[in-house]
Amino acid sequence: MKANATTKSITIVEKSDVLIAIGSAIAANCIPCFEHLYEKAVTTGITPGEIKKAAEIAGMIKKGAHVALSNSIDELIGSKDVNGSACEKKTVVPCSC
Repeated sequence: MKANATTKSITIVEKSDVLIAIGSAIAANCIPCFEHLYEKAVTTGITPGEIKKAAEIAGMIKKGAHVALSNSIDELIGSKDVNGSACEKKTVVPCSC
């Protein structure tokens, strides 16, 4: 039984590593990386739903980074505009999603 539990743990770690890498590739806008990692995901047993969730999270992070940059620009130029956040909340402080 113990060997079986170890095998399952390795699979979970492997899947986590691939999902993290997929999110990073998406956040970096690297299509070749995503395509390579997609093949790894399929062979690791990651579902399309899990890939989609990683993509959605990466998209929120990218959006949050863009909002933070927009806020910094507005602050530097003296604009009073309030930009949205990755979770669509209107806020002047960083999003805590």
